[in-house]
Amino acid sequence: MVERPTSLEFFFDPMCPYAYQTSLWIRAVRDQIDLEIDWRFFSLEEINREDGKKHPWERDWSYGWSQMRIGALLRRRGQEHVDRWYAAVGAAFHEQAVPTHEPDVHRELLEQLGYGGGLLDEAMRDATTSDEVRADHDHVVREHGAYGVPVLVLPGGYAQFGPVMVPAVVDERAVPLLDAVLALEAFPEVFELNHPKRPEDLRAIAAAFEPYLRARSWRTIMNPAP
Repeated sequence: MVERPTSLEFFFDPMCPYAYQTSLWIRAVRDQIDLEIDWRFFSLEEINREDGKKHPWERDWSYGWSQMRIGALLRRRGQEHVDRWYAAVGAAFHEQAVPTHEPDVHRELLEQLGYGGGLLDEAMRDATTSDEVRADHDHVVREHGAYGVPVLVLPGGYAQFGPVMVPAVVDERAVPLLDAVLALEAFPEVFELNHPKRPEDLRAIAAAFEPYLRARSWRTIMNPAP
């Protein structure tokens, strides 16, 4: 059996519905084995930015980027805080269609979590929170060629996009799925393993993503993967 790590890095954008599903799975894995998750940031707004448009850090408020600045401020208190925040943002946005990308809505969420709505303003005043998000994003793009999320990085430096799943595997199959992911590290020549989506699969994904589609305030822009 492949040796299981005791920690891994998980790169995410809180606005990505696929990353959220994978985050539910990796939390289920953590509930079953000894595993520390190092939550790190990646910006879909930046990686898919259209030529001539502002970078997300150049705007007063950017949907995913600004939320991650809040996460960066919480991460300074400890991984458990960004973990709790991402779980709450993900459930609200991707399951309940709550537009957490709107500042006043996010302030209310922070109040409910006990952090206080002023944390949002504190994160926006502190330019270094943007620096931290950008450092994470630039790192995973430069070092691992990331083009989307979720991205898992194992302690030895092996990075993998995915696993992409809908719905999340959160039962007793969660750890065997991790073992399957880990096994691919022995085959660095393998870059893609894609399970084609049938019409019924697409309908199931659309149903699962209905809250996300209802809550978001943007159109999908996706640059081709390398």
